[in-house]
Amino acid sequence: MGDRVEDIVLVTMSEFGRTARENGNRGTDHGHANVMFVLGGRVRGGKVYGRWPGLAPEVLYEGRDLDLTTDYRAVCGEVLARHLAQRELSKIFPGFRSSSSLGLVV
Repeated sequence: MGDRVEDIVLVTMSEFGRTARENGNRGTDHGHANVMFVLGGRVRGGKVYGRWPGLAPEVLYEGRDLDLTTDYRAVCGEVLARHLAQRELSKIFPGFRSSSSLGLVV
């Protein structure tokens, strides 16, 4: 990234998570939640954003999967708005309304 680090924000994500508990065939299916990584010069790094629900049986989604706590559109929307100055996020994410800023990007 060198001297262009302030111009770069990288977001990596996947819709292909794995369940926390096995299915009836002793495998893991597509998961409900997953991790995202955001890095770059304007990213306030060094911490986990979002709430960790844990893996206790009573907090798992459908009794076997990590529960979703942060919508990917909140993360991507903040990057688009703060880093790329995109003001009309409703054109990119129709019907989505973020309740508050994550404070992820300076």
